[in-house]
Amino acid sequence: MQTRGQGIARWRAIAMAMGLAGVSLLGACESGNAGGTGGAAGTNGASRVADSGSAENTPAGANRAAAGAASVPRVVLLGTSLTAGLGLPPEQAYPALLQDKADSLGLAVRIVNAGLSGETSAGALRRAGWVLDQPAALVVLEVGANDGLRGVDPDTTYANLVKLVQTVQAQQPEAKVALVQMEAPTNLGQAYTRRFHEAYGRAAKETGVPLWPFLLEGVAGVAKLNQGDGIHPNAVGAQIVAATMWKSMQPAVTELAPR
Repeated sequence: MQTRGQGIARWRAIAMAMGLAGVSLLGACESGNAGGTGGAAGTNGASRVADSGSAENTPAGANRAAAGAASVPRVVLLGTSLTAGLGLPPEQAYPALLQDKADSLGLAVRIVNAGLSGETSAGALRRAGWVLDQPAALVVLEVGANDGLRGVDPDTTYANLVKLVQTVQAQQPEAKVALVQMEAPTNLGQAYTRRFHEAYGRAAKETGVPLWPFLLEGVAGVAKLNQGDGIHPNAVGAQIVAATMWKSMQPAVTELAPR
């Protein structure tokens, strides 16, 4: 049986091999097409942010839906191609599955997929301002893994994570913020991967936000749970990712949802 450590190690090894071949971790090739709720990188790598729900098609229905949506707490998932759902239909990406979980429990929240292929921590920091131009009740940050592939100094990633959290808090002072643990490939050595891992805990401690578990826990390195690239989860893997995220998200969403 494959242990958790072996799975993560295999995922890192695959990521390293792909990186050495010029393929960016987590879909960093911005010319690729990304699926996912609301879409992500298109042919020019642009991002499209959208809610997981859909409005009615008639003008009157759209107005009613918009009015109703304005009173529903928004949960914004700012992330990479893993959040965008690279290679998956929108309804199979983990943000859409989180929306399904909330809906099934009668929790009135709107999950917003703000994933972008190839996103680095610096890119997320630049993008945060316009992504958060509408009110948000909870902002979840899944960023930085592409930093690891590119060999960005973990201290730089740490600094960007801190600034990103502070930017969110300044722009959305009423919003809760959570940081998701990500990992780096091993091509730069154990010292680098250790420092990279620790950057997230340091950033969470510095800003006072919760640090949620590794996004790909139980999925990384498991071939049957990933697409052909060995990195992006397939439909089954996305369900596990959603379950991992939901364990941390459900308490926060339960507090936010109108009763």
